[in-house]
Amino acid sequence: MRATSPIFICVTQTLHNTTDARPLPARTRWAILAVVLAADVLDLLDSTITNIAAPTITRDLGGGPGLVQWLGASYALALGVLLVPGGRLGDRYGRRRLFLLGLAGFVAASLACGLAPGPAFLVVARLVQGAFGALVVPQGFGILGASWPRDQIGKAFSLFGPVMGLSAVGGPILAGFLVDADIGGLGWRSMFLINLLLGGAALLAALRLLPRDSGDGTAPVDGPGSALIAGALLGLLGGLIDGSQHGWTGRALALLLLGLALFAGFCHRQRTAPEPLIRPSLLHNRGFTAGLLLGVVVFAAVAGLLYVVSLYLQQGLGRSPAGTALGLIPLSAGIVVASIACYRLVHRFGRRLAATGLLIILAGCGCLAALVADSGTEVGGWALVPPLLLVGLGMGTCFGTVYDVTIGDIEPAEAGSASGSLNAVQQLANAIGAAAVTTVYFKAVGGGGAAHALLVSLAVVGAAVAVCLCLVRLLPRAAPEDHGH
Repeated sequence: MRATSPIFICVTQTLHNTTDARPLPARTRWAILAVVLAADVLDLLDSTITNIAAPTITRDLGGGPGLVQWLGASYALALGVLLVPGGRLGDRYGRRRLFLLGLAGFVAASLACGLAPGPAFLVVARLVQGAFGALVVPQGFGILGASWPRDQIGKAFSLFGPVMGLSAVGGPILAGFLVDADIGGLGWRSMFLINLLLGGAALLAALRLLPRDSGDGTAPVDGPGSALIAGALLGLLGGLIDGSQHGWTGRALALLLLGLALFAGFCHRQRTAPEPLIRPSLLHNRGFTAGLLLGVVVFAAVAGLLYVVSLYLQQGLGRSPAGTALGLIPLSAGIVVASIACYRLVHRFGRRLAATGLLIILAGCGCLAALVADSGTEVGGWALVPPLLLVGLGMGTCFGTVYDVTIGDIEPAEAGSASGSLNAVQQLANAIGAAAVTTVYFKAVGGGGAAHALLVSLAVVGAAVAVCLCLVRLLPRAAPEDHGH
């Protein structure tokens, strides 16, 4: 699940870095906005659909728990690693060109996912899909900034929150019903193949509508830094997943050591590169560094939580994919409602709002744990609504608030780099959490069943959120002055 408030930072940077838009007819401007929104919706849908379909996919293709872990981690990993370079590639070669290339590649990768003959093929296709998604997403704000007049662009950006919120709720529901409908005997494959229709339509519209731009051939792109962090995370996640499934053999340990070595190389690169992925001055800012660390932990925890709750609903309570999607509506609705409600409150309450969100998540996890401990795998459907709604409200309170407060005392010139870094780190945290918390779940499920596994996972998530509460006091006290205006 992606936070929506960093949109504000990106909007600010877009307006600072673009000249007044060339005059375009209102109808054309709104059509361009629809294309950009469609691409972002596709990305959001494909980042969440495997939460629902993972058990069905593993029954069809095999691969066991390892495939479940990689399905969630691979897409988010590729997206997170390439999000910042993707934006800079757009600056260098032109946003329209990168948007079209990314969207075409995303559709092709979706076809590969839908036709995957085995687990390894599907994981690689998901990596490619996430990589092309990282080319598409960063271009949208720049394209809108070049198409809309400054005095009207707020109308365009105001639609992102509601549309992304509706997609966050509707995406898993759509995925669940597509799996259960088994259209043409395709089963889970239809979740990916529908992108040919949706993405193909968006691509044709983009070819016709998007304004041309030449780009800046001198814009820096840190390819070595991106390669080092990609290799590091692939090694670390590969070692973690392999070790959890096959024991801590020499192969798993070698992957972990390789990941650590490449991460050390990445850190060195960030200190010495002329244009690093993360500006060193940002890391010298205590509030930003604390917010970055807090974001990693909390987004990893909740991403893993979403996955294991979905597994519990299907493996423990025997729900179908569609039934699971419907069961998660209270959680998704809580995220959307709290995110909208807190948008205007973050400037007033600052880091106290982030702490409140973390406490609500802890309360929701506690209520869910008490319910599962009492009823095991006999929990009634309606009984799950209050704790899941509570968790969702806490997540929605936290999501944008943490990052808005994190940039509370950075320099305006650093806003673009900070925004890109925070969004990329969030995606990487999603990958880490999907792998780590599901590792805990699958280790525990063999010792006591789905209910026991969920309780152990909730304990781990709760401990992670408690650590985040300790970090809140290191954040800046308030969000930037012009937040929400």
